[in-house]
Amino acid sequence: MIHITLPDGSKREYSGPVTVAEVAASIGPGLAKVTVAGKVDGKLVDASDRIDHDAKLQIITPKDDDGVEIIRHSTAHLVGHAVKQLYPSAKMVIGPVIDEGFYYDIAYERPFTPEDMAAIESRMRELIAQDYDVVKKMTPRAEVIEVFKSRGEDYKLRLVEDMPDEKAMGLYYHQEYVDMCRGPHVPNTRFLKVFKLTRVSGAYWRGDAKNEQLQRIYGTAWADKKDLEAYIKRIEEAEKRDHRKLGRELDLFHVDDHAPGLVFWHPKGWTIWQGVEQYMRKVYQDNGYQEVKGPQIIDKTLWEKTGHWDKYRDNMFTTESEKREYALKPMNCPGHILIFKQGIKSYRDLPLRYGEFGQCHRNEPSGGLHGIMRVRGFTQDDGHIFCTEDQILKECVDYTTLLQKVYADFGFQSDSIIYKVATRPDARIGSDESWDKAEHALMESLRASGCEFQISPGEGAFYGPKIEYTLKDAIGRQWQCGTIQVDFSMPERLDAEYVGEDGNRHRPVMLHRAIVGSLERFIGILIEQHAGAMPAWLAPAQVSVLNITDSQSDYAREVVKTLQNQGLRVNLDLRNEKITYKIREHSLQKLPYILVVGDKEKEAKAVAVRARGNKDLGVMSLEAFSQMIASDIAQKA
Repeated sequence: MIHITLPDGSKREYSGPVTVAEVAASIGPGLAKVTVAGKVDGKLVDASDRIDHDAKLQIITPKDDDGVEIIRHSTAHLVGHAVKQLYPSAKMVIGPVIDEGFYYDIAYERPFTPEDMAAIESRMRELIAQDYDVVKKMTPRAEVIEVFKSRGEDYKLRLVEDMPDEKAMGLYYHQEYVDMCRGPHVPNTRFLKVFKLTRVSGAYWRGDAKNEQLQRIYGTAWADKKDLEAYIKRIEEAEKRDHRKLGRELDLFHVDDHAPGLVFWHPKGWTIWQGVEQYMRKVYQDNGYQEVKGPQIIDKTLWEKTGHWDKYRDNMFTTESEKREYALKPMNCPGHILIFKQGIKSYRDLPLRYGEFGQCHRNEPSGGLHGIMRVRGFTQDDGHIFCTEDQILKECVDYTTLLQKVYADFGFQSDSIIYKVATRPDARIGSDESWDKAEHALMESLRASGCEFQISPGEGAFYGPKIEYTLKDAIGRQWQCGTIQVDFSMPERLDAEYVGEDGNRHRPVMLHRAIVGSLERFIGILIEQHAGAMPAWLAPAQVSVLNITDSQSDYAREVVKTLQNQGLRVNLDLRNEKITYKIREHSLQKLPYILVVGDKEKEAKAVAVRARGNKDLGVMSLEAFSQMIASDIAQKA
């Protein structure tokens, strides 16, 4: 007998091995109709898979997150089915699930056009309408090779070669089309009706620019049509907010093939940068941090001692001089330990907080570069706190409070922050005892801060667990920014010590922390959060002063000078253009305020004020405007 335990604790008994689909049918025809897959003892399986032992079973339907993921994966296979029918010479590569969608990499002799994309989507809908079953067959390795040889699927054969230990593999049949996958997949195409192909782009085989170029068809799939419509609206809004597009339109920055993965900041963009940096510098000063600066290039022996060389060697830029090998620093922490070690430190010096706007370089794959969000050279608001074990909890609680204040000033309220504790990975350094202490301290600090949190098992750094602070932006996207990590290992590896109250030498605990993280990435997030319309305190130009005719030119200059003397960033536009044209042009630059001066304003020593969003605030004295914008700036976001 086979005993199946369901999530509600109820049990069902079967005379022999039973499939997930059969269990669902025994519960009721309604459930059977919506069964996508199952989760047996915590492992996802196909609805057709047999359960041959006593087990816990969860029936997966389209209402479950796992069900939606399976629908997306199966829709990627459906792309393959349609492409092979329309373009038989195309060779299929891989089709994984990604966040809110999927893609399929395909080798084909010419680029796919918008017309091709429309044809593929249309054929997919025709196939779905046939309501055919997706059939899974576990197939011996030798037979899998023959299947793909007979079909001329060179890339599938390469993938099989990469799995020499697999005795049998799952083949999924969509009528005449066959694809290889670990699964699970939907049992029938009726689950795949809510989808849309979104775009096509280039990709490289195995993500390496040295390899042949492929085409990547992107799409999205959902269980419900309303979810798809909401997603499309969200994507449309995201395109409007794209920091790369706004960076060009607002003349903030550019990236260039002469320096891939690095940023050329234009005057306006650098003004935003300086606003963020100077704000964070004040945060350092107000919260007991001492600002330091470490070198860019450090001998590789230091990275070997810390363990970074083994973990990150492929992502490090290296150089050589006088037969010594060096690396551009990918992070700042080892340098801060070397600073800590200069001179004798006492328990009275702890906690000792160092902060650095540390420039780091990481050799990210070219295919992963994305505007200023993912780059090869970036600057972190990096900080390290050296403390005793007894001080960990308070430092973590204080850090969370500080981070919440900073994010609020940049326009993210407390309900926009998601808290996750990333625990020990399999590959790690340090004792289980130290990991127990570190994980406990982080969780307790969030409880003391009144923050609900999630656990991310195995996702900690190799030297310690961490809290990840993720921001949810104006259109619901999530960005992991801040972090604090508890590290018992690195101070030991680099022999950092302090003299305790007992007169003996002790190891400090090292807390790694960053609030905004990469300044480049954070500015990209801010641009998209505010759709380019930065709050007044951070805007590259806060005010533009426009005259109507030449007779107000001197007064316009006087207004500009007065506001600049108050520390405001002000543009002056005296061009001989229609005032409506000038207002429209400056509005497109998303300035917080536009001041118009005509003869009446000149005579009254006043200004006509227009706020962002085409809001006419009327005529007011220059003093009244100064008070208004000062209040706006003081309130930050």
